[in-house]
Amino acid sequence: MKYIPLFVLLLTFIGCTQPTVPENKIMDPTSAIFQEFEERLQKDIRDDGLNGSISVAVVKKDQVLWSKAFGVADIENNTSAGTNTIYRTASISKPFTAFLMMQLYQKGIIDLDDPIEKYFPEIKNLRAYSDETKITFRQVATHLSGLQREPDLPNADQGPINEWENKILESIPTSGFRYKPGTRHYYSNIGYATLGLSLGRAANKSFMELIETEIFQPLGMNSSFFIVPDQEFSRVAKGIEGGPRGAINYERPRLGHAGRGFKVPNGGIYSTPNDLAKFMMCNLGYMDLLSKENIQLMQTPTEPIREWRNNGLGFFLYKDDKLNLVEHNGSISGYTANFVFDRDSQYGVIIMRNYNWGSTNLELQSTILIRKLNELEKK
Repeated sequence: MKYIPLFVLLLTFIGCTQPTVPENKIMDPTSAIFQEFEERLQKDIRDDGLNGSISVAVVKKDQVLWSKAFGVADIENNTSAGTNTIYRTASISKPFTAFLMMQLYQKGIIDLDDPIEKYFPEIKNLRAYSDETKITFRQVATHLSGLQREPDLPNADQGPINEWENKILESIPTSGFRYKPGTRHYYSNIGYATLGLSLGRAANKSFMELIETEIFQPLGMNSSFFIVPDQEFSRVAKGIEGGPRGAINYERPRLGHAGRGFKVPNGGIYSTPNDLAKFMMCNLGYMDLLSKENIQLMQTPTEPIREWRNNGLGFFLYKDDKLNLVEHNGSISGYTANFVFDRDSQYGVIIMRNYNWGSTNLELQSTILIRKLNELEKK
């Protein structure tokens, strides 16, 4: 079998009137494309043999065309997955942090080229920090800060969520630069953690409160949380770590609910595909939380331009002769997810899963589905 590079397969990446999101389908459920997609997901879950779940929402412009769930959300309680099942979004939290940044920019609270140290002077404690390594909001949001991916602090990703800011402060002296800021894209979780903390400082309000009041509430994202309320926790899919790449582990994902350490602005959100669909519609320009100019700015490639995948503000971008994708994926212990839409056709797909490794390549299958929908529309 001919080897195909992973980056070709993934074909990735990035992308306000309030829409109504249906509980189930409003498109013909006998549609051959959706039927084939459904059968593929059901087969993948059976083949994986983990008793896990996958939930999906498919968007067209300002509506959810198709929303469905498959498998078991909680094997202990024999709970089937539903369209209201909650999953961890992992790094899909980053586009929310970048979107909040753009909201503060639009309000004149920050400038994208302000140095982070203006609001977060403790960042000067980074290893080898100097006047030449001052980093800006724009650089951090586009992964051009040059910062390393993770801090070198042991157990940086553990600890009570209400202590996340302190965990960042502990992480800063153990973190440094891989590259000179502004010269090369390098994905950084510690970078996005400092971004979220800096935004809260600039607005003089808790970062988590800002996301809730400026994004979740206006969009009606009533199933999205940083801290899932006790009365809603039964809806959270039970995370499964391991599988084909290791022993099954339920305990590590369970512990992650209580302790996320510094991973809040960069990986702390819980949501459902139907809730994320509302955020997707917003980034397609159907809800007035950001101007069209600022939405466009988020979805514009930043220098240096690369051949196959580029960075926007909080999103990854991929473009060929048929697709113009805006995307971000997420993976954390026990959970994986993908969020992608085509700017031109305005089809989008959100897939969320309560295990890390399986037959479904979330990015690839999402992109294939968008391609098929585009082709059908052109007939």
